This record gives sequence, C-alpha cells and structure tokens, in this order.
Amino acid sequence: MSNARKELYEFGKFRLDVSERLLLREDEKIPLSEKAFDTLCALVRRGNHLVSKDDLLTEIWAEAFVEENNLDKNISILRKVLGERAGKGKFIETVRGHGFRFVAEVREIAEVPSSGFKVPSSVESEISSPELQSELSEKSEPETLNLKLETDKDQRPKTKTQKFNNYRFAFIIVPIILGLGAIGFYLWKNSANQVSDGQIKTIAVLPFKSLGAENRNESLELGMADTLISKLGGEDIIVRPLGSVSRYAALEQNALTAGRELGVETVLDGTIQTADNRIRISAQLFRVSDGKHLWTGQFDEKFTDIFTVQDSISQQVATALKTRFAAREKKHQTENVKAYQLYMKGRFHLLKSTPSETETAISYFEQAIELDPNYALAYAGLADAYRGLGVGGETPSSEVFPKAKAAANRAIEIDDSLAEARAILGHIYFWYDWDWNAAENQYKRALELNPKSADALQFYALLLSNTGRHSEALAKIKRARELDPLNLRINALEGLFLLHAGETVEAISSLQKTLELDPNYRLANMFAARALAEKGMFAEAEVLSKKAIELSPDSSEPIAYDAYASAKSGKTAQARASLDKLLKLSKTRYVPPYNIALVYNGLGETDKTLEYLERAFDERDARIIFLKVEPKWNNLHYEPRFIDLIKRMKV
Repeated sequence: MSNARKELYEFGKFRLDVSERLLLREDEKIPLSEKAFDTLCALVRRGNHLVSKDDLLTEIWAEAFVEENNLDKNISILRKVLGERAGKGKFIETVRGHGFRFVAEVREIAEVPSSGFKVPSSVESEISSPELQSELSEKSEPETLNLKLETDKDQRPKTKTQKFNNYRFAFIIVPIILGLGAIGFYLWKNSANQVSDGQIKTIAVLPFKSLGAENRNESLELGMADTLISKLGGEDIIVRPLGSVSRYAALEQNALTAGRELGVETVLDGTIQTADNRIRISAQLFRVSDGKHLWTGQFDEKFTDIFTVQDSISQQVATALKTRFAAREKKHQTENVKAYQLYMKGRFHLLKSTPSETETAISYFEQAIELDPNYALAYAGLADAYRGLGVGGETPSSEVFPKAKAAANRAIEIDDSLAEARAILGHIYFWYDWDWNAAENQYKRALELNPKSADALQFYALLLSNTGRHSEALAKIKRARELDPLNLRINALEGLFLLHAGETVEAISSLQKTLELDPNYRLANMFAARALAEKGMFAEAEVLSKKAIELSPDSSEPIAYDAYASAKSGKTAQARASLDKLLKLSKTRYVPPYNIALVYNGLGETDKTLEYLERAFDERDARIIFLKVEPKWNNLHYEPRFIDLIKRMKV
C-alpha cells in the first residue's frame, strides 16, 4: 500500500479529501453522490480555471455517453450543498455556452501519512550529529568522498567568525533566492500550462480498469498498460515503467492523484469491457497540472483485433504528445492473441514476486511459447522467472539458472534487439556464472538498445556494487530511481549499495524512505535489518528481520539475519535455536549454505563459517556474490581460506 501524499483541498469552511472521498464542513461530513463528488473534484483541481462541459462529461462519465442535463443536475446539487442558494457565498460560476469555473479560493494542503517504520531516535540523532558529520567528512579515501550525500556537505563544526559570516551571507542572499524562486515558480506554472504545445517529457500509463469489480481481468488491465508503456517509450519522452504504475490498479484510483505521485506531466488512463469475443476500450490522456483532457478515444472491436487497438492508441497518444514512439516497439512480438493473453497472465503473476506466484508465471509463459514458439518476450519472461527462483527462492542454482540462460539466449536468437532479454542474460552471467565481464557487456548492450531501461540500470548497478565500484553503482541506481521513482526494489537496492559503500547511516536513512512507500516490503525490511545490525543496533535489527520473516515465512534468509543479530547482541541460545531450525530444515529441503554460514559467523565459529561458505561456492549458491562487499564478513578478511574464495570468484 502506498504511503504517498494525500490529496486535500480547503475552500471557505469546507475541506475536500479526495483520497478518502470525503467532503467536510467544519468537520461535519457532507453526503454526496459518486458523480457529484467527482464533479466537485474536477472543478476544485482546476482552481480558478474554466472547465468545459465536454471535458467534465468525458472525465466524469468516461464509461458512458450521457446528456448535458446529467452534468447540470450535479452542478445544481453542488450549489445547494455548498450553500450558494442560501446566499452564503459564491463557489461555482457558470460561463454560458462554455462550462464552469470554481471561483472560491482553493488551498491545497500537504499532509503525509506516517509510515510503519521510523529510524530509531538514536540513529536519527546520529545522522544529524556534528560529530558524525565531522567523522564522515574527514574520510580520506577518494572513492568514499565521492559517495558523500549532498546533505553531508559542510557539516564540520564552524568557528564563531564562520557562523557570523554565514548568517550575514544568509541575510543578504535569502531574499534574492526567494525572489528567484517566485520567478521560477511563475515560469514553471506557465510552462505547465503549455505542455500540450510540444513540451511534454514524462507520462504514466496506468493499468486500465474493468467496469465493475465482478468483471475484473487484472492480467488484461495490467497487460494493456505494459504494452502501451513499451510502445510509447522513446528518445523524446520518459514513460514510467510497469513497476511504478502497477500500484495504481484499484478501480477507484484517481488518475490525476497518481500522476502527481509519479511526478509526471501527463497520465494515460482507461477502462476495459469484454463480452463474448468483443472488447471495448475507453482511453483518456490528462495533463496533470490542471486536469485538462489532451486526447480521448473509444474503441469497440473484436478481441482478436486488440493489437490494432493498442497500435491505434499508442499512435494517437504519440500524436497528442507530439513525440515519436520507439521504433523497436512498432512491430508486434506475436500475432497470436491467445499467446499474448497467456504472456500477460505470466507477467501479472511474476510481478507478485513470491516463489509460488513465480511458478504460476512459468506455467503461463510455457503455454504462450507452445502457441507461438517464436514469441521472444515470452522466452524473456520465462528466463526472468527462473532467474527469480534462483535469486529469491529456496531453489538450488543448478536447477533453475541453466533453464533461465537457455530461455534468455532463445529470446535473443529470435529478437536480437530485445533489451529485456539482454538485461536478464547479464543477470544470469552475474548471479550464476560469476562472469563479471560478460555480465557487464550484456548490461551495456541492453542500455544501448534502451537507455531508459530502469531494470537494466538496477541490474548493472548491482554488479558494480558487488565488485566494489561503489561510485558508479550509486550513480546507476540513482538514474534508475529517477526513471522509476516508486519502484520498491530500486529504492531498497539504493540503501543496500550505500551499506556496501560503508555509508551505513545514509543506508538506514534511505531504507526508511523506502519503508515509507510500503512498510511491508520484504527487501526493505531485510536490508534495513542488515544496516542496523552493522551499526550495532541489534535490537532494532531483530525487530525488522522478524517482520521480514512474517512477510516471507518460507525464506531462510531473514531467519539467518535475525539469528546473526541475536548472536552479536549476546543472545546465544536464541541464535543457536534459529541455527538448529535451519539445519533441520536443510534435511528436508534446500537451504542456501550462505545463510547457514552467516549464523555461524555471528556465533564466532570461524571453521564452520568457512566450511559452509566453501559449500556455497561449490553449489554455486547465488548469494555468495555478496562475499566481497557484505560487511558481516569483514572479520574473515585475513583468513587464508576466505582470501582463497575471493580469488577463485575473481571479484
């Protein structure tokens, strides 16, 4: 669940809470019908701007054709509710022959919900303490200096003369900055109002919505967005990837709210109806700054013509945006509609990122390939699914990575220009073959094919981080986050890379922000536990690792990190109980040796630790790629057997 900023407005004695669909007058709830509420939202969002009747009819009744009197009735209801007829104020102005304008002064209120995780106060105070900032700023290694966050600059304690000069400088410069800021805001508002004149650079394609919860086809809804994202992406425009927009699949999701949270200028939203062998799609392109419709389209076709519909939507939206869509996506990956439907179902289940859902995704991808043996995207999806089981599942690497590699190579054989397949193949070279050069070459090729691939960037960043190239890793993951700002994995990985770079406090702060996006995201809880343990905050680490255990009860990894924190904090009996659990579990199913080694290391049993690390190497346990940068192995850096492992891995 997203913890993004709520959409709240105040005017007169009223407060409009769009997210909760509430209209309050001095804290008293005012009942409104669904369409009347939507009409009020549309007017309030535009502030003092004229809204045409056509725009209102298209926005409020996107799924149906209605007459103007429906709109007039809603306006009449709103006038009565707001008290206009009782002479208590003027809110809605009628511009005859054109539309309506909301004339009352509207104030948008910033209100951010609290997250389920907060950086412990001891860490929070440490982040801002002069002592720590001084310690950080005095680090002598050039690479570490390059990694310093902007918030760390100039944090050394200042002399009285320096402070006085700073205050005098601030007294002079602040009014100038405020004046420039006001000018900049004015120019930004004007440019926002002109984005339809060829200046649009960002767009989000939301999952299309079924009309009615009982008729939902979530894989089709997400699949429409996925296909249009691929078609619209090009050199001229940034399209938010599926990872960010998939959270906006709720039927009641407001498109403009999603656009603001995603930080885009335009939003493409739509509805889907299917009956027998026909599909009806309504699509709308909004400008986020003022809610203006830039384009609308309605399509009623046979389901077998869905590719034609997608082509038409992408072409018409590209025309409205005055941009070109990517040449690589003009062709269809398959002409088999049933294979396409199966592929979309596979994508839908793969995004859920659990072992059982990934197994389901594999089944759908394989069925799609049976129907169309030359469906490159289905092979890429299959490769990604097998790779996911090897990285995040409790599956021996030798069982899944060779299958992933074969599928990725087949995808490239069919379509050499498929960036997704190149990135996945690079990931397989990285996680399983430990061939760092081959992996890097594949990532570079993927980015040549699609420079705005957030997946290729984050995969490449992981390679750079794990091989000690921290500055490059942080630059790549930052770019991935800019392209896909609400992607939880990207945000969590940025925190992990900061930990690998020795920036532990910054890592904790970064991971707190990720958990504010979703307190129940497993990787963020796991990575934050690792960072807190490294800071010596074992009690706090245990809290988050236990949360990770709850979120992924079938995974041994959070159990191992929880046991490590227990061991380091002196709770030896508790750590040994967890170790015994893992050892017992390993007799009935696969438990990665790397995780068992971690617990032994926490308990200080070096021989057992190295024994299980060597076993991890022999079994090609994917997790051993963290051996060089995971700080929990620092105590072994002078052990000959550990040094030999690093040499054999060539990192």
